[in-house]
Amino acid sequence: MTAAGTRADGALAGVGLLDRERIVARPGFNRWLVPPAALAIHLCIGMAYGFSVFWLPLSKSLGITASTACPDLTLASALFTTTCDWRVADLGWIYTLFFVLLGSSAAIWGGWLERAGPRKAGVVSACCWCGGIILAAIGVITHQLWMMWLGAGVIGGIGLGLGYISPVSTLIKWFPDRRGMATGMAIMGFGGGAMIGAPLANLLMNAFKTDSSVGVWQTFIVMAVIYFVFMMGGAFGYRIPPAGWRPEGWTPPAAKSTMITTKHVHLSNAHRTKQFWLIWAVLCLNVSAGIGVIGMASPMLQEIFAGSLIGLPDVGFAQLDAGQKASIATIAAGFAGLLSLFNIGGRFFWASLSDKIGRKNTYYCFFVLGIVLYALAPTFAGMGNKALFVLSFGIILSMYGGGFATIPAYLADIFGTQFVGAIHGRLLTAWATAGIVGPVVVNYIREAQIAAGVAPGPTLYTGTMYILAGMLALGLIANSLIRPLSDKWFMSDEEVAALQAKSAAVNAGPTGSFGIGTGGLDAKAMLAWAVVGIPLLWGVWVTLRATFALFG
Repeated sequence: MTAAGTRADGALAGVGLLDRERIVARPGFNRWLVPPAALAIHLCIGMAYGFSVFWLPLSKSLGITASTACPDLTLASALFTTTCDWRVADLGWIYTLFFVLLGSSAAIWGGWLERAGPRKAGVVSACCWCGGIILAAIGVITHQLWMMWLGAGVIGGIGLGLGYISPVSTLIKWFPDRRGMATGMAIMGFGGGAMIGAPLANLLMNAFKTDSSVGVWQTFIVMAVIYFVFMMGGAFGYRIPPAGWRPEGWTPPAAKSTMITTKHVHLSNAHRTKQFWLIWAVLCLNVSAGIGVIGMASPMLQEIFAGSLIGLPDVGFAQLDAGQKASIATIAAGFAGLLSLFNIGGRFFWASLSDKIGRKNTYYCFFVLGIVLYALAPTFAGMGNKALFVLSFGIILSMYGGGFATIPAYLADIFGTQFVGAIHGRLLTAWATAGIVGPVVVNYIREAQIAAGVAPGPTLYTGTMYILAGMLALGLIANSLIRPLSDKWFMSDEEVAALQAKSAAVNAGPTGSFGIGTGGLDAKAMLAWAVVGIPLLWGVWVTLRATFALFG
C-alpha cells in the first residue's frame, strides 16, 4: 500500500482520487453538506420501489396496444423468447432480485466499504445501478428478459446494496449527537426515490411512446444518465471526519442508558453475538409485515371497499364492470402513493424520535402499535370505514420506513461506530429474507382463501392481518431480549487506535472539532440541499395532488 504524504501545496501525494484518505475533512468543512450527498444517492436507487411502473408497458412491448400472449409460455422460456410478450409475473422477479441482491451485496462488501470509504463505494454503486439499467434497456430492445434480470436485477441490485450502506457509518460519525436523525435523513431518500422516479418515468414513457415502441428502453437510458450524474455528485460530496473528531461544543453525555456503548466491536465478532441475531430477527419481522402490505396495497383496497370507492357501497368487487374496476384501480394507485408519503415521513420522524426515547423503546412502539393496528384492520374494513383503514395502514408504513432508518443507530448503540457500516451491511440479509418471506406469505394466504371459496371483500384479508400481527408479536419478543454486550466482545483501546492510525497520520494537524463541521445551513449547504430538495418536493407535490383528487 502506498504511503500517503502531503505536498507543499496541501495535496495528498500517492493517494488516488477515490481513496478514503482523499476525503478526510479539512478545517472549514461543513458537516451539513454530507446528508444531501447521501440523499443524492438514495433518491436515485430508491426508484427500485417504483420499478413496477414499467411492468404493464413492458408486458406489451411487442404488441404495443395489447400483449402478444403465448399460452404455453413458462418462466424458463420467457427468459429467451423473442416472439411472446412477457407476463407481469415474469417481470416481477426483477423486484425480488433487487432486494435479495441488495441485502447480499451489502453483507458481502460491507467490510470492503469500511476500508475503501464511502466515495469509492458510491462511485461503484453509480456504475452498477446505472449500468444495470442501461443493460436492461438493451434487453428491452433485443427482447431478452434474461438480460433485464442480469442488468437491472443482479448488477443493479449490487449497486443498490453498496449505495444504500455507503453513507451510514459516515453520517453516524458526523452526527454522534444526532445518530437517529442523521441516518433518517439519508434513508428517507430511499423511501422517496419512487415518489420522484415513478412519475418521471411516466412522463418520459409518454414522451417516447410511438406506434412501434412503448417508450421503456428510451426512458431507461434517460433515467440512467440522470441518476449517474446525481449519484456521482453525491459520491464526490462525501467527506469523513478525522479520527477523534467531535462536534464543536459537544461531549459524549454521561451514560444514561446501558444500551448505548462508547466502545467498539470488531466486524469479525459482531455476528457471533446473540444481540446481532436478535436485531436481525427484529428487522426481518418488521420488514416482512410491512413489505407484504406494500405488495398488496392496491388489490387489498380495491377488493375490500370495491364499489364504495366510487359511490356504490352496495356493489361488491365481482359485480363491477371493466370501467368501474379501472376507476377504483386509479384510486388504489393514489392509496399506494399516500402510503409512500407515510413511508418517507416515518423514516425521519421515528429515527429522530429514537434519539429521545432510545432505539429499543422505538421498536417497542413499532411492534405494540403495529399489532394493535393489524388486529383492528379487519374491524375497520368490516365497518366500511375507509378513513380509519387508510390511516391505520399509513401509520403501519411509517413504522416500516422508521424501522429501516432506526436500525443503523440501534447497531451503533450496541456495537459501536467503528464497523457499523459493515455490520449494517450484514444485517441487511434480514431485508433480503423479508423481501421473499413477506410477499410470499401474504400472496399464498390470499390464494388459499380464494381457493377455499372466500369472495373478494373484507374477509379475504382477515386471516392475513392476524398473521402479520403474529409476526410483529414475535418481533416484540426478540426486541425485549436484546441486552448490552458483555465486555469480552469489545476491542481494546490499543486495537481501535491501530485501526485509526492511518487516518490519524493523514490528519496530523487540527484535532477534535477545531474548524471542522461548523457552518450550519450556510449558502453552500443550502444550495446542496436545494439540489436534492427540489426534486423531492416535486415528488411530494405530484403525490399529494393525486391523493387530494382521489380522496378529497
